[in-house]
Amino acid sequence: MKRLCLIAGVGLALSFTPAAALSESECISAWTQADANRDGYIQENEAARYFASLRVAGKQVPDGRMTQAVFVEHCKSGLFTTAKIDAGAPLPGANSFTEAQAKDRVLAAGFANVSALTKDNNGVWRGTAMEGTKSVKVSVDFKGNVVAN
Repeated sequence: MKRLCLIAGVGLALSFTPAAALSESECISAWTQADANRDGYIQENEAARYFASLRVAGKQVPDGRMTQAVFVEHCKSGLFTTAKIDAGAPLPGANSFTEAQAKDRVLAAGFANVSALTKDNNGVWRGTAMEGTKSVKVSVDFKGNVVAN
């Protein structure tokens, strides 16, 4: 039994490996783009994607603003790197995400202006969002896969 628990624990640890990290210069470049008003902080209205990524990871942003040092630390750890999508996604299944959690996953994946999402009979959240200047349909499945269709 102990061996089975150990194997299961190792499997869980491997399934939560962080995404590939960016270099410090790539992170600083991303910071520069995100700090639109050049005040030395980013706030959610400047960079919703990064704040959504932090909420998805269960991280807090004190005072609703992030310094360059904190941003670069999270960036270098891979927190802002978009996760790989499972083959065949969106996958049907019992989805426990709230609408707000599903929206955060869409924002964290780099989309903007996410519409009201609705959950279909397969447990997949569906809506629309902006990808650059183009409106696309998006889906979020029970595993957190975000797919544009």
